[in-house]
Amino acid sequence: MSESRSAYRNVMSDSLNTRQSREIGNRRAIAKAVGSRRLPVGAEPQAEGVHFRVWAPKRRQVDVVLSSADDSRRAQRHPPLQQARGTSLSAEGDGYFSGLIAEASIGSLYGYRLDDDSKIYADPASRFQPEGPHGLSQVIDPKSYRWNEAGWRGVELHGQVMYEMHIGTFTREGTWQAAAAQLFQLAELGVTVLEVMPVSDFDGTFGWGYDGVNLFAPARIYGRPDDFRRFVDQAHQHGLGVILDVVYNHFGPSGNYVPQFSKDYLSRRHHTPWGDAINYDGEFNGPVREFFLANAGYWIDEFHLDGLRIDAVHAVFDESADHILGALGRRVREAAAGRKTLIVIENELQDTRLLRDVATGGCGMDAAWNDDFHHAARVALTGSADYYCGDYRGTPQELISAVKWGHLYQGQWNARQSRNRGGVTWGLEAERFINFLQNHDQVGNSAGGRRLHELTSPGCYRAMTAVLLLGPGTPLLFQGQEFCASTPFHFFADHDENLRRLVWEGRKREMRKFRRLSDLIDDTLFLDPGDRQVFEACKLKQEERSTHGQALALHRDLLRLRREDRVIAAQRADRVQGAVLGPEAFALRFFGEAGDDRLLVVNLGRDLPGNPLSEPLLAPSTIGPWNVIWTSEDPRYGGLGVSAWNPQKAYFHGHAAMLLAPM
Repeated sequence: MSESRSAYRNVMSDSLNTRQSREIGNRRAIAKAVGSRRLPVGAEPQAEGVHFRVWAPKRRQVDVVLSSADDSRRAQRHPPLQQARGTSLSAEGDGYFSGLIAEASIGSLYGYRLDDDSKIYADPASRFQPEGPHGLSQVIDPKSYRWNEAGWRGVELHGQVMYEMHIGTFTREGTWQAAAAQLFQLAELGVTVLEVMPVSDFDGTFGWGYDGVNLFAPARIYGRPDDFRRFVDQAHQHGLGVILDVVYNHFGPSGNYVPQFSKDYLSRRHHTPWGDAINYDGEFNGPVREFFLANAGYWIDEFHLDGLRIDAVHAVFDESADHILGALGRRVREAAAGRKTLIVIENELQDTRLLRDVATGGCGMDAAWNDDFHHAARVALTGSADYYCGDYRGTPQELISAVKWGHLYQGQWNARQSRNRGGVTWGLEAERFINFLQNHDQVGNSAGGRRLHELTSPGCYRAMTAVLLLGPGTPLLFQGQEFCASTPFHFFADHDENLRRLVWEGRKREMRKFRRLSDLIDDTLFLDPGDRQVFEACKLKQEERSTHGQALALHRDLLRLRREDRVIAAQRADRVQGAVLGPEAFALRFFGEAGDDRLLVVNLGRDLPGNPLSEPLLAPSTIGPWNVIWTSEDPRYGGLGVSAWNPQKAYFHGHAAMLLAPM
């Protein structure tokens, strides 16, 4: 009896050892497969097939279902995949499922079946959605594109001129290929960095891009992933950097199936105005953080982008010790592998700690959009201090301070927001504040989507353009601004009928916060965002680069001065002083080396006699008297001309700016 029990124990021990060995072997095989991946999640081609990995912690089983179609159009004609057999992925632990499928290959269409659900879902980390968020994902080879950008070392912040563009409206065709054909125009103008509005795939056939749901999949409406790569490649060959606007605060309202894999992607504690916030600091946040960190590195690694612009960081909530923004910055730098990168933030709260070094408690972001400059300039140019512009006077002193200090609100009480706004900018270089007169929000949030040059006098607009492009901050132009485009830029979003109506009504409620529009929200001022004609009306007319040549010449000459004039190019706000000369007039003196100064005089009001010249900043340089080297009233820009500087009969022409240097 004892021998039988002993034999039984030996057999059971051998069986247990075999199972344990098999499990250990499986874990090692899984670890090896995962270790050879580029990303922690998604479908990646390997020599033996395609390796799939997904996080679905509340699911018991995850199957990969392959389509027998060889392209997305044929997939539409095949029988539904609900009845198709799938290949089960292995559970790794920690909620991950993975496996190598030999039958899959580059170009395969696939989806995930979760437990007993009959629906097939797109991969949360899909690299391409040929039919959009509701369709199948496609296996993409990130190494198939052959780059031609040899020697490109990335971009650093100093000396850059940014240009915000929306691929769908930048050209009539609205594609990567068509946009690439126009890049030489921007390089010739003096633009150095393109800031592309979000391209992660979203539901519908047009939109601004801030409602993305497939964060790793470039939107199919602009072309295929390699078309995006080719765009970046060609930009680099023209000397243009490219950064991508990304949304890491919420998912879009339509086509988001990520919660089917795990509701832990979404925060239970935080909320945004656009939907559930992302879970960066709650339970099970580790894989969620890794998902977004992988996304940030993915754009840098696989598309050779030069950085990111992170949307609405005030809605990126994280109370953990290692703030996700700092972690994102590290991942971007790691992925760049030595190339120089930029991380720009939209920072509505103007929390300057985000711009400070990690070693001093900051997040290490490179630069931030400066709303204060825009709002003060808009009030000065239009006289309208409505809604959020009501926090500004548009005075010469505000403009001087915005040029010199970046943010105007640095901790003062803001009555409209009922809180202290902003943080101190002391010690931060001027180039870290991105100044603009227009961007997608400020044009799209105005009545009729009208551009700023239509809302003020031509002379004032030219003068303020000089302040933007000659100031020490980093300037940003919005597409078409350089040639005073006649096309509007509306808010547009393609949704189903129910969501379309809700979005339109929500848009009208938001616009009622403008006093002058509170009783005038009609269909002529705020068009239906879901109407395709509204979207089509926003497409730039590139031929206006020729017909609006005066505006283009203005921007080209100012950018040449910014680039070639050593005093202006220094971007030294600590060497800029300003003085108020009149109710709407001011001067900015850029102190150079050994008296090699520059003086920018701006008058947004009526003609103003200069005498008496009691302002010290108007004193001549130590190396010679002033001479006008540029004026916004040059007839080549559509101006009326300005007389030479005469200190004995100084005269500041209205609606004009002039730049002086010592003779």
